[in-house]
Amino acid sequence: MTDQSPSGPPQDQPPTPPAPPVPPAGAQPVYGYPQAPPPQPQPQPGYGYPAQPQQPGYGYPAQPPTVVADGGTRARENRAITLTVLAAVVAIGLIIGSGVWYARSSDAGGTAHSGGGRNGTATATGGKEKVPDNPAADVAFKVPEPKTEENVVTTPGSWLSGRVYAKTGIAEITGYDPDDGTKKWTLKLPGPVCAATEHLTADGRTGILYQPSMPTKTDRAGCTQVAGIDVRAGTKLWTRSVGTGDFATQFSNVTVAGKTVAVGGLGGGAAWDIGTGKVLWQPKPGDDCKDSGYGGGTRLVAVRKCGTYGNRTLSIQNIDPTSGKVISEYKMGSGIEYAGIISTDPLVVGADAGHSASGGSGVSDYFSLDNRTGRLLARIPVPGDTYDGECDTITVVEACKGVIAGQGKLFLATKEHKGSGKSSRTNEIVAFDLATGKQTGQRAAAGEDYALFPLRMDGGNLIAYKKPPYDKGGQVVSIDGGTFRSTTLMELPPDMAEPRVQTGLLPGLAEYRYAQGKLFMAAPNAAKPLGSFDKDKNCVVAFATRD
Repeated sequence: MTDQSPSGPPQDQPPTPPAPPVPPAGAQPVYGYPQAPPPQPQPQPGYGYPAQPQQPGYGYPAQPPTVVADGGTRARENRAITLTVLAAVVAIGLIIGSGVWYARSSDAGGTAHSGGGRNGTATATGGKEKVPDNPAADVAFKVPEPKTEENVVTTPGSWLSGRVYAKTGIAEITGYDPDDGTKKWTLKLPGPVCAATEHLTADGRTGILYQPSMPTKTDRAGCTQVAGIDVRAGTKLWTRSVGTGDFATQFSNVTVAGKTVAVGGLGGGAAWDIGTGKVLWQPKPGDDCKDSGYGGGTRLVAVRKCGTYGNRTLSIQNIDPTSGKVISEYKMGSGIEYAGIISTDPLVVGADAGHSASGGSGVSDYFSLDNRTGRLLARIPVPGDTYDGECDTITVVEACKGVIAGQGKLFLATKEHKGSGKSSRTNEIVAFDLATGKQTGQRAAAGEDYALFPLRMDGGNLIAYKKPPYDKGGQVVSIDGGTFRSTTLMELPPDMAEPRVQTGLLPGLAEYRYAQGKLFMAAPNAAKPLGSFDKDKNCVVAFATRD
């Protein structure tokens, strides 16, 4: 491919975010400046109902939606910072701070689910998950964590497609029989996988980002290689990059929409046909605007940035995945530097508006947008000390967890809080209407000493995982989208040995794939053991119901 990257050092390195400036005397408050909080509505009963969301557009200058009728191929810049160091620093912090990993739980290879329910409780129509006669599950197989002397090696990516469950290892991807873990194939790579997407085509194809060589103490190659992967066959369809050698563009995230593999980063975005590797678009030198990343699935949505840090404008663009033509655009308010895509259909993004996110969530508001026109439908403020949804939007666009959008609603887990018992803890999942931004009044309770974590949609139902107390097994449940009643799809072994296995692969930090009575938990990193207590960690633990 033609090298479109100019020589010289990477541009637009992200500085440490400065404290918000104080507005001049008499200035009207806008995002990016500290300001008095808006009047709070009266709370609704129940945890997770502290306040009704403010009206759409609050804190933003009035603006019409931007609808673009034409566009052509996408324009991007050409250099990005090295993801490897950032990922390692973040992962080391996670391991040292908690001893476990978090990553977004997601769809199980496009397989959806439903059923008639148990004990007289019926699940909502539109789902495809079968409710088993006996939800009790056993361990189907385990895959030990790959051995490494590195503090952290990234191993993101796990997929379930047809009769294959595939998981990334160190510089390789392995396909397993989903029933018993028998190896079906192993695809070797020259370097570690940097980023992967949960999205698959109908025939089991996906895209990955990887390094061109194994890192050493003196040389840590950036994430420059993009590949199309056939998960069912265990083959690499093609490998591409933008530029070569030291001048190859580095990317930080990858996704799949339709037949397109799209990658983005601080240097801009690029895309290829997933079957042939034909280039669809790539960064252009000198462009002040660039695509930092994309959300995939049934649609392709770009997070497009113009300008430099501290003086940047951000747009959310619904684009044609083949031509790159912009279908519609929404311009975010000033003071928003980053955004994460929750869903492309319905289109929902999360952002830290005015550096106001609390509780370490990285997101202060969710924005519901009209895909066709780009119009803002609703803005949903989410206090981080009340809700558990999180977004890491600085380098990865599709990295939000604890929040799912579908069927016209936003499903959000609350923070764990005191239960009815003396020392019990619990939480809920609540729903917001994406058209109005208001809470629907629907609330699913986890139960004493359990905590709910949303995984994905199943037609009109929500699939969620219930993190258990120390003496119980976790559960996979289907929450009816209408009644919000929970139906148990799987109950993991309650004995003490298996909860210890599960503890290192908690929801939100691990990759969860659930489909038709099978649950796969997988770690997105591997690390050198910190001591004898974690020398026997697993990369994958798979469970299956007994019927």
